[in-house]
Amino acid sequence: MLAMPTCPDHRVPLEQAPAGEVLRERHRQPMSVLYLQGGRVLLGLREDGVMRHQLGSVQGPCWLDAATALLDRPSLVDMVAETRVQLRRIALDDFRQSVQALPEAGQELLRDMAAGYCQQTELAISRLAQDAEARCAQWLLRHAHNCEEGGLRVTLHLRKRMIAAQLGIAPETLSRVLRQLREHGLIVGTGNVLRLPQPRALQMLAGA
Repeated sequence: MLAMPTCPDHRVPLEQAPAGEVLRERHRQPMSVLYLQGGRVLLGLREDGVMRHQLGSVQGPCWLDAATALLDRPSLVDMVAETRVQLRRIALDDFRQSVQALPEAGQELLRDMAAGYCQQTELAISRLAQDAEARCAQWLLRHAHNCEEGGLRVTLHLRKRMIAAQLGIAPETLSRVLRQLREHGLIVGTGNVLRLPQPRALQMLAGA
């Protein structure tokens, strides 16, 4: 997250939030800025109340949404407590006043950093928007090797949960996509070994 040269006012009460609590909702304009004192927070895109696409996680202490607050923008991502967290909630006006108290050069530097962070986040979000089937097809082709009877096969050395995390999708989404690929004859087999009888079709799906 965005590094700030000033520490939050420790007179601001320390709040506790349990794992699973939604701290920020994408596209919502908050009236405060969150400082994560301790714990871990997931960043990503939620669908139907579930974090379907993960951008990553952050560990406190750090600012959670200072960049968007500096630029007067709504939250770019959903933020969900992955563990129990400790937070300080600084009023937006107080936060901006503390920034305005900095030298002008420092303010410009922070705004440039905030703009860069937001651009990188938006780029990551656009990549997440890529179809889950395409990402799965890319992963399968990347991990495929030739089999003796011809064609390609993939040995799943990781649990599906770990593969889904690599792809930035929920495990349920991965299971659904694999089921759809089976129904279309693009993968065959169960368990840890999958055959890819139509690699060219997978390449087309992957956009290769």
